[in-house]
Amino acid sequence: MSGKREEILDAALAIADERGLAGVSMRSVAQAVGVTPMALYPHVGDKAGLLDAMLGRMLGLVFQSAPKLAEVTDWRDRVRLFAHTARSLSQGHPWVTGLLFSRPAVTPDAVTTVDLLYQALLDAGVPPSEVPRLERLVSTYMLGWIASESGGRFGPGTLDPRGRRGQLPDGTLPGHDAVMPWLAEGVDWDAEFDADLDDLVMMVESLAAKARA
Repeated sequence: MSGKREEILDAALAIADERGLAGVSMRSVAQAVGVTPMALYPHVGDKAGLLDAMLGRMLGLVFQSAPKLAEVTDWRDRVRLFAHTARSLSQGHPWVTGLLFSRPAVTPDAVTTVDLLYQALLDAGVPPSEVPRLERLVSTYMLGWIASESGGRFGPGTLDPRGRRGQLPDGTLPGHDAVMPWLAEGVDWDAEFDADLDDLVMMVESLAAKARA
């Protein structure tokens, strides 16, 4: 990667960290680098190319943060480590989930990430014909959880059982009534993330076992 391209991506990521993804434009990045917007095109292409390059850089950080990720023998541990690393990355750069949901896996780093999940599912015994579908399910779950956390949906006070019931007469939310003692408790989001990953692993194991039967 050229030095100028690196400089452009550094500037784009800094803008996203400061202003969010909405603040990233060819003009704002060019201004930060000290060039005209047209001078960016030979290095990153258009705005879509810039966003893809930003996503590729962030996914590359997953492997930098967990350099031994691909060497983890047990596929279950590999999936868990990948999920935790991606979550930590998102906590430092909340805007990245918007890119993960909106951009296709086209850069080398993005394709490498998908391949890591393909390999984990194959190692689990998932039939090759089912691997692409299951990878989409697994990655969408991970991204959805991480996006919910970075967007504020998962956080202190978000269950708010009184707020859920406040606009309706008593007895109209029987499901809420049944689980109210647990809604009223605080949530350990780290523990819930781990528990959800365990359930995800069990689902993959179940599908693999079904295929072997």
